[in-house]
Amino acid sequence: MALEALLWDVDGTLAETERDGHRRAFNRAFAEASIPIHWDAATYADWLAISGGAERIRAALLALDGVDPPPEQVSRLHRRKQLHYSELVASGVLQLRSGVNSLLVQARAAGLRQVIVTTSGRRAVGALLEQLLPAGEPLFAFWVCGEDVTRKKPHPEAYSLAAERLDLPPARMLAIEDSVAGLEAARAAGVPCLISRSHYGGLEPLERFSAARAVLSGFGPAAQVLAGPACPAGPVTLSYLQALL
Repeated sequence: MALEALLWDVDGTLAETERDGHRRAFNRAFAEASIPIHWDAATYADWLAISGGAERIRAALLALDGVDPPPEQVSRLHRRKQLHYSELVASGVLQLRSGVNSLLVQARAAGLRQVIVTTSGRRAVGALLEQLLPAGEPLFAFWVCGEDVTRKKPHPEAYSLAAERLDLPPARMLAIEDSVAGLEAARAAGVPCLISRSHYGGLEPLERFSAARAVLSGFGPAAQVLAGPACPAGPVTLSYLQALL
C-alpha cells in the first residue's frame, strides 16, 4: 500500500509544547485573573486527559468552585491563555523535536500531502508554525484544528474530516501522534498511526500504544524503536514510514 499522506499532530509531536508552552500559558492566565490554580509539570499530566484548552479551563474551574463556570469566563480565560502561549512561542522557548524538520522536507520532496490534525486552536498552531517553520505553511495542504470539530480527540472526528478532505482511503495515510488519545482517534477513523513519544506520552505504559504500527522515542539520530519494526540506525526516514503500511 503506497503512502500518500502524513497527518501530523502538533502538541508533543512537532514540538514539546504541552509542558513548556501550554502549561505555562494556562498558569499565567489563571494568575492574572487571581484564580488560585497553578499546574506544575507533574500535575499538568492529569489535566491532559481533557482535550482542548477551553474544556480544560472549564473543568479546572468546576473542580475549584464546585459549580459550572459562566461560559464568558471560560472564553475570556481561554483568549488570555492563547495570547500568553503566542508570547511564549515568540520568545523562542520551544523548538521542533529532533528529526521532525527532516521528515517534513522529505515528505514534501516525495510529493506526499501533509496535513495538521490537532485539537489545538488555529491561533496556537499558527503562532507555533510561524516561529518554528517560517516557510512551513506551504508544507501542509490544510489544517484541521479544534475549531473545526465538535468532538475532540480521542473522538475520530478530526481524522475523519482530514480523510474526507484529502479524498484518500485512510489506509494510504499515516497519522503521527504522541499520545494515547491521538492514537485512539486515528485508529477509530481507520488511519494507521505511528507514535513518537513525547514527555507526557512517555509517562503512559507502553502497552497502551499496542495499536500503533510502531512506537518511537523520536525521529532524530538518537531515536529508538520501543515497539514495532526495527529502524536502521540514524534519523528516521520516509522509507521507514512507508514500510509501516
